[in-house]
Amino acid sequence: MDKTLALICLALLVGGGCGYKAVSLSSRSTDKESTRSYGVSQMRVSPLMLSTLASSRYLAVRHKLVVVTVGADLPKSLDALIAFCGTIQCEVISSNVTNQTGESAPSGSVSMRVRPSDVDKLTGFVGKQGKIAQHTTETEDKTAVVVDTDAKVKNLTEFRDTLRKMLARPGVSVADLVQIQEKLAEVQAQLDSEAAQRKILANETEKVAVEVEFRAERTAVSVSAFRPIAEAVRESASVMSESLASLITAVVAVIPWLIVIVPGAWFVVKAWRRVHRKRPEAEPNAR
Repeated sequence: MDKTLALICLALLVGGGCGYKAVSLSSRSTDKESTRSYGVSQMRVSPLMLSTLASSRYLAVRHKLVVVTVGADLPKSLDALIAFCGTIQCEVISSNVTNQTGESAPSGSVSMRVRPSDVDKLTGFVGKQGKIAQHTTETEDKTAVVVDTDAKVKNLTEFRDTLRKMLARPGVSVADLVQIQEKLAEVQAQLDSEAAQRKILANETEKVAVEVEFRAERTAVSVSAFRPIAEAVRESASVMSESLASLITAVVAVIPWLIVIVPGAWFVVKAWRRVHRKRPEAEPNAR
């Protein structure tokens, strides 16, 4: 058992440099159960990594272009750009086209990732599809993130391989075997996560993001001399319809009250007439 513990300590020292949780190994004796924990030191950036950080930089570059073209040619220009992307080291991430509807002008956009050596070819082709009204370039330094991720992947890989070698050693107890397998599964999950993150960073730093937005060119439209009259007729029709709607609403609102008002007014008039009829008859009798 002491030999097994010594091998585990050696493995953890070899796998140093990563921030892992402590590995708890339980050893049973004839007297009592004791638990021993072996930790791994937190990751530190080595001098070699610092020199790499200073000598090479990992930049995420993004280009955004706004192209103004004739509205009728906009879908063709967008399709031509997508087809040209397939002829160079370029991949289309997304694209969309909005057709002209009513007063809204057509528009479209394409998002791509291209190798740095083919960026000039792509922007040159975009310039042939219309007038480049705007060209924005953004750069983000991701050197520290890349170096840190590479260090984690390296240390996790070494630690995983060491744990695999420990599993192959003869004489490992069942309790230690279970704990080593649990730690191996945890390390493998962390390694897969860091490897996926590294692929994302590689896609961002090894390729240039290019987003092209197409806008329809605005053309001057001649204003007719009768246009104000036509607008006035449309507005008058709208005002008339609104007034008629208000009148209908008012009539509908008054109708329920007429059921009460009309009979009440009839009774009031009838009573008033009776009163005036009785007065002339009462005056001669009084004389």
